[in-house]
Amino acid sequence: MKTALEGNLIFMVIEYLGIFSCGLSGGLAAVRKGYDIISILLVSWISALGGGVVRDVLLGQVPPSGITDKGSVIVTLASGLVVAVAHPEISRMTWSMLVTDAMALGSFAVNGTAKALMSGTGGMTAIFMGMATALVGGLLRDILLNQVPAVIQDQHWYALPSLIGCMLTLASTRAQQHGLYPARVDMALDLAIVALVVVLRIISVKFNILVPGAVDRRSARLPLNDAQLARAIRRLMRGRSNISVTIKHTDEDSDRKPDTKKGR
Repeated sequence: MKTALEGNLIFMVIEYLGIFSCGLSGGLAAVRKGYDIISILLVSWISALGGGVVRDVLLGQVPPSGITDKGSVIVTLASGLVVAVAHPEISRMTWSMLVTDAMALGSFAVNGTAKALMSGTGGMTAIFMGMATALVGGLLRDILLNQVPAVIQDQHWYALPSLIGCMLTLASTRAQQHGLYPARVDMALDLAIVALVVVLRIISVKFNILVPGAVDRRSARLPLNDAQLARAIRRLMRGRSNISVTIKHTDEDSDRKPDTKKGR
């Protein structure tokens, strides 16, 4: 089943660029492990199309598009061959790879969510399918290569922009289904959602914005209102006064000479 997005030339170009980028990153990881060309091609395919395969299987759409869509398969295999030859140059293309990978993240999230909605799933299921399309390929790649998955290890905004893209796609699709705007506007909104995901991902990496982790309760301090702050200051001042009095008494006692006279 094809979505309306798959008939949009601009979206298809973005998605193929994303597939190619994911294939490059997967193949590059296999090259760094010292694997042969067959393994490089396999890891490239899993990285680029594994999420879509899992999505289609869960939706009952078999055989999945990861093995039936000739264009996607050819682009993926081409990326594996390119990285096998030009891996030193590709390793230095950090920002180019980041941008195209972010494009893949956005296009996969939007297309996966839209495809699930067209299959008749509910909104929550569609969001999960969009997240699976965007993230599971890289997850399978890292597990296969015995690495900590990037979706877990990378504290920059990675899964978060994908989630935002899926939720916005759900909202725009529901609005279009209720006749709030025509299908052409819906396509433009989907492209805007992909652009938003790309921008969020790049901003996070550029400015080192991280997703917060667990709270350290030993060092955490809750904000105090004026009354609580005043009570805390009074307790602190009383404590200091008691300490000063104790120190003064201790010093006076130590200055006294012991009575050495013995009673007769």
